[in-house]
Amino acid sequence: MNKIQANISGTRSIEVSDEHLQTIDQYQLFRDLIDSTGYVDEQVLEKLKLNIRALLESEAGKDKHLLDLCLDVIYHPNMKAFGLQQLVVLFINWKEKMGIPSEEPSEAPLN
Repeated sequence: MNKIQANISGTRSIEVSDEHLQTIDQYQLFRDLIDSTGYVDEQVLEKLKLNIRALLESEAGKDKHLLDLCLDVIYHPNMKAFGLQQLVVLFINWKEKMGIPSEEPSEAPLN
């Protein structure tokens, strides 16, 4: 179990399991999510939520792991843009640790 900081002051956090990270990888949820500026803001978080909502409404959305990711992490009350940025960093580090090659160079936040 990993913890990400959900706000700048560090008073809020969100727990992220390896299963959550595997689900992000399985559905490639961060692919083309962050634009060329590399900034993660509230619009990027909203785009992710809309992408996941579309997956859940499709046939592929019957996956319990995707629903768990939504309930536990993405739609967590503390999840804001800063938390999403921390989640992206955790995901990139997890992929490196697991030896999974990163397909998208735009996954790394620049800020």
